[in-house]
Amino acid sequence: MHRESLVRDHTIYACVMGSRAFGLATDDSDTDRRGVFLAPTPLFWRFEKPPTHIDGPLAEQFSWELERFCELALRANPNILECLHSPLVEYVDDTGRELLALREAFLSRRAHETFTRYALGQRKKLEADLRAHGAPRWKHAMHLLRLLTSARDLLRTGRLTIDVGDAREPLLAVKRGEVPWPEVESRMTRLAGEAEEAVHGSPLPAEPDRRRVEDFLIRVRRASALQPGPYDEGVQGVVGTGGVGQG
Repeated sequence: MHRESLVRDHTIYACVMGSRAFGLATDDSDTDRRGVFLAPTPLFWRFEKPPTHIDGPLAEQFSWELERFCELALRANPNILECLHSPLVEYVDDTGRELLALREAFLSRRAHETFTRYALGQRKKLEADLRAHGAPRWKHAMHLLRLLTSARDLLRTGRLTIDVGDAREPLLAVKRGEVPWPEVESRMTRLAGEAEEAVHGSPLPAEPDRRRVEDFLIRVRRASALQPGPYDEGVQGVVGTGGVGQG
C-alpha cells in the first residue's frame, strides 16, 4: 500500500495545529495539518510493517499511525497531547471520536517532566541565538511562553487548553520583538516555577490510564482484521477459523 493511500483512505482524525490552533495566527501564518491514520491490521502480518508516521502528502501535513500516536501520548509528548485538543478539527470518523473520548486517559503528571524538558531545550536554543546573533528568534520565544503557560494551567486544572485567548496580543508583542529579552526571560522563569508548584497539588493522576488506551487499540485492530480488503488473501478465512479476533 502506498503511504499516501494510508493517509487518504485510513485517516481517523485530522486537525489544524500551530499558530491557527493556538489563536496566534497572522496573515502570513502557515496551516499546519496533523492527523492519525489506522493502518489495516493485515498489513502488520507482513515482514514489512506499515510506517509509524507519514510526512505529507500536503504541504505542512504530518500523520501518525494510531499505535505510535497512542504510545507518544501516553508518554505525555507535548505535541501529541496538544494535537488531541486542537479546536480546529478537519475530519473525524467513529474511531477518531473514540480516540478523542480518551483524551483524559492520556493526561498525567508526567506532563510536568515532558513539557519542562521540552521547554528547557527550546530555551537553550534561544539563549544560543542570543549569544550568536544578539537576539533570540522572537517567534520561538512567543511559542515557548505559550507552552509554559499551557503546562502550568494543565497541572493546575487537569485540563489542556491550547488557544491562548486573551493572551494573544501580549504574545504577539513578543513575536514582534517589542518586549525586551530580560522581561521575556523573567516570564519564562516565573511560569516554570509556577508549573513546579502546581505539580504537587495537581488533580492529574500520577500515571496515564494505559490499560484503557490499550483496550481501545486492541478493539480497533480486531475490528480492522474483520473488514474485507485487498491487503491479505484469505484474511477472512484465517479470522473465521479461530484464534485471531476471538476475545
